[in-house]
Amino acid sequence: MDQNMIGAYRSLGEAVLGDKPARLSFRNNRFKDVDDWRAEARAKARELLASPDLEGAPKAEVLSETVLDGVLVQRLRWQLPYGPATDAVVLKPEGAKGRLPGVLGLHCHAGAKYFGWRKIADDGSPINPELAAIRKEEYEEHAWANRLAKRGYVVLCHDGFLFASRRVRIGEVLPVIRWNQAKDVSDGEPPEEIRAYNQWAGQHEHVMSKSLLCAGTTWPGVVVAEDQRALDVLCARDDVDPERIGCGGLSGGGLRTVLLGGMDERIKCAVCAGLMTTWRDGMLWKSHTHTWMLYVPLLPQYLDWPELLGLRVPLPTMVMNNNEDSLFTLSEMQRADDILREVYEKAGAADRYQCTFYPGPHKFDLRMQDEAFDWYDRWLKSQ
Repeated sequence: MDQNMIGAYRSLGEAVLGDKPARLSFRNNRFKDVDDWRAEARAKARELLASPDLEGAPKAEVLSETVLDGVLVQRLRWQLPYGPATDAVVLKPEGAKGRLPGVLGLHCHAGAKYFGWRKIADDGSPINPELAAIRKEEYEEHAWANRLAKRGYVVLCHDGFLFASRRVRIGEVLPVIRWNQAKDVSDGEPPEEIRAYNQWAGQHEHVMSKSLLCAGTTWPGVVVAEDQRALDVLCARDDVDPERIGCGGLSGGGLRTVLLGGMDERIKCAVCAGLMTTWRDGMLWKSHTHTWMLYVPLLPQYLDWPELLGLRVPLPTMVMNNNEDSLFTLSEMQRADDILREVYEKAGAADRYQCTFYPGPHKFDLRMQDEAFDWYDRWLKSQ
């Protein structure tokens, strides 16, 4: 551990970050009332995220409807004030009546911006080999959103900012940042063309992040704002009980769960898989493994990463880690668990926080999916 991401400047990073709870940590002795603390801490987080104003709930258009293996599948589309339209899918049990609990299914990053909601949901369309590889590696070959819908949920999955329908088209950027031979691929393209696009999109991340900062916003701020608009769509449906809403996802989906679950009280139950660590881990050992959509400038001065999710206390929260996950340092995943546990215990809500460590690499396999679904059942079906 003597070697680190910033070499001899480790002492600088450690001096700035410190080893005590950050300024707005609920673990500080000055905070006694959880509601007072949350209001102050969330206001600072909102300021630093600097999300754009997306002008209210979008109007979703239903494009098609079909039934797949006992699940009613609706294809949706809506337009935000900027960028291409957002494609989405809604899944629910065939023949379901009345208002069901809803879950916003948040897809992963996986270094594959060509794909979005299709990583976790199936509408019966042909599955590209590149998509099949992602599902095999991260989800044990299953579209987990369909599995959850079968258990009695309305599940909405949408393309996140810069993914799939929301991706950047190469033909629209300056020639100076077209680094490889990638082109604007479309459905049916050979896998090598999709891989080339995904490689280009990965290289484009630092450009996008810097440009958003120049605009006066942040990548995470845009992500959470767009996910909140998707949440608007889910909550407005007449087949959804807006008082029983959850969200969850793996990796980039876990990142989005931290942001959305921490910042929006409509999320009554949250499951973050494969994206829980500390700012210290990023500073010293793992910043090179993560997307720019993780970093909120100056936030580490006020809240550690797990404490952003902790803003939702005492609402139910599950965290799932993998012991051999190369994206994180195990000791820092464990420290993040200690931090969140302390927050929930101090708030008198220890029974509403659960963290589990699983053997194996970065994944959200069937065992993890089933345990996450049981958590949703416990808190969204029993209310």
